[in-house]
Amino acid sequence: MKRYRILVVGGSGTVGSELLRRLADDGHSVRATTSKKVTQKAEGNIERAHVDILTGDGITNAFEGIERAFLMSPTGYADQFSILSPLIHEAKRRGMEKVVLMTAMGVDANESGPYRRAEIELEKSGLAYNIVRPNWFMQNFNSFWIQGIREQCKILVPGGNAKVSFIDARDISSVVATLLTTDNENRAFNLTGPEALNHDEVAKVLSAATGKTITYQNIEPVVLKSGLIAAGLAEDFSDFLLAILGFLREGYNATITNEVAEILGRAPTGIKSYAEDYRNAWL
Repeated sequence: MKRYRILVVGGSGTVGSELLRRLADDGHSVRATTSKKVTQKAEGNIERAHVDILTGDGITNAFEGIERAFLMSPTGYADQFSILSPLIHEAKRRGMEKVVLMTAMGVDANESGPYRRAEIELEKSGLAYNIVRPNWFMQNFNSFWIQGIREQCKILVPGGNAKVSFIDARDISSVVATLLTTDNENRAFNLTGPEALNHDEVAKVLSAATGKTITYQNIEPVVLKSGLIAAGLAEDFSDFLLAILGFLREGYNATITNEVAEILGRAPTGIKSYAEDYRNAWL
């Protein structure tokens, strides 16, 4: 297998951190962007490069000597286009062998949305590319929604009774790693888990894994917004989350695709396996 020099934007995130490990374990030389000033030396096959995604400072240096790149907009920013466009521009300027961009399932329904605008820019760049559009992460239950589960044994989400084909973020990382190191080019993939569940059904799975009685409470969007802002999220990003949760409530995230299996040659991870692996997070 050929080894590549790969840039991973968002290397400390849920998808990026696992992606780094997978690529490094396979012998690729990986550079991860970080918002922190870099002082440490490279760790095995992984090095860090400082990039300020808001000002663009460090982008040129981060791409130096890179052959392939994974691009994403870190959580917390509603205008993803303003973050992704300079990265796509630099990849084009350097003639990257391939770029994999992560957006979100459903963004292709709105041509003027910031994520879709970034997708279009990449599609028209002339670069070899893949786009991955994952559904809601299973890992949201041990991150975004963890406080309610720990403190009240409740999943507090304005999700109605809608079903969602939640995907394990580890599968996303595996998909991205495969696409970065193969030549399955110029395609977009909608990534989902193997089944669609509503939040009541998820609560039962988490209860079985933890031995606790965990329930789902459908809260009002304004209640969630207050909690998000109190947790330090920007108002525009909180509004963005509420907007996409609105699509979730309408049932738009229930679709199940076969694209994880197509790429990885195995079925995606189910919610029961996820819950067993992460059970300690809720105890």
